[in-house]
Amino acid sequence: MSTIQRDPEDRVQVLDEDGNLVGEPPDLDEETLVDIYRDMKLARHFDERAVSLQRQGRMGTYPPLSGQEGAQIGSAYALADDDWMVPSYREHGAAVVRGLPLKQTLLYWMGYEAGNDVPADANILPVAVPIASQIPHAAGLAWSWKLQGNEDTAGICYFGDGATSEGDFHEGMNFAGVYDVPMVFFCNNNQWAISVPRERQTASETLAQKAHAYGFEGVQVDGMDPLAVYKVTQDALEKARNPDEDQPRPTMIEAVQYRFGAHTTADDPTVYRDEEEVERWKAKDPIPRLEAYLRSEGILDDDAVAEIEETIERQVDDAIDAAESEPRPEPEEMFEHVYADLPPELRDQRDEFVATVDRHGKDAFLEEE
Repeated sequence: MSTIQRDPEDRVQVLDEDGNLVGEPPDLDEETLVDIYRDMKLARHFDERAVSLQRQGRMGTYPPLSGQEGAQIGSAYALADDDWMVPSYREHGAAVVRGLPLKQTLLYWMGYEAGNDVPADANILPVAVPIASQIPHAAGLAWSWKLQGNEDTAGICYFGDGATSEGDFHEGMNFAGVYDVPMVFFCNNNQWAISVPRERQTASETLAQKAHAYGFEGVQVDGMDPLAVYKVTQDALEKARNPDEDQPRPTMIEAVQYRFGAHTTADDPTVYRDEEEVERWKAKDPIPRLEAYLRSEGILDDDAVAEIEETIERQVDDAIDAAESEPRPEPEEMFEHVYADLPPELRDQRDEFVATVDRHGKDAFLEEE
């Protein structure tokens, strides 16, 4: 039986919280396993540095990902080269796996339009900050492959548990089911939609079971177990490309996990959740979990871990240096890159804004009351 052919309440797991095997591991060679571990460590270190940059006033609002590395990296590794990734706004780790330079992610959150300049071979749609708006886009993108007769390409669409309360979620999932599109809908259930807990999002016992209403399969996986996530995502992507007769192409994956930090750096999670809850979930941390397994298999040791940490620290340092060496964007650039031809109303607003900046100087807009 495939890992996705099961009751949505039957959560898939390969590693327990201590890194012990409790399920059949995916068929991955040692090099790939180390690469997954390395990219999870890279995502965590990048995340810590990015939060620090924001606190120092060197970057704008930033959405942390710590705690969600297992889901992001594990699922991204399951994608084939020609597959597509449709992100929300927190998939910094998955984007790195797909070939987006860290510098680009930094530029995006520093307010540079250049941060949206995705390498052509990365196959990543732009970041979607409005909740769930990317789900109909993903369904339409996958439908285009069917219309073109492209049966070798599939995609993954990321969104959070809060997105399942949006109309765009229903519309995109319903379209995907009706048109049987080759898209995997990956729900990062991190327990909190900003300050709204999972239990107030829906009366459904699981989020995965919502897929049944749209005519396709839903599966729940331990999102802090990167090997389980890889296995489930790989099966779902293969089904999207080559389904059995009468088997629907789409799948919804609910990756149960936790965001250790704030929703964004503009959020204070201590207002709505207690430290005991956070510590309870930190015991499931995906990074030491995978490290324990790799050490037990003789794949990792102290020297290898130290070398990985040294390498990723340099990589993140270099990305920050490169991003901060770019000239700061001009304030009026906020009016660009939305319309091919700027409407008269916005043109007037831009001209008025530029005149105001020229009259008072940029520093006047930075002064605190």
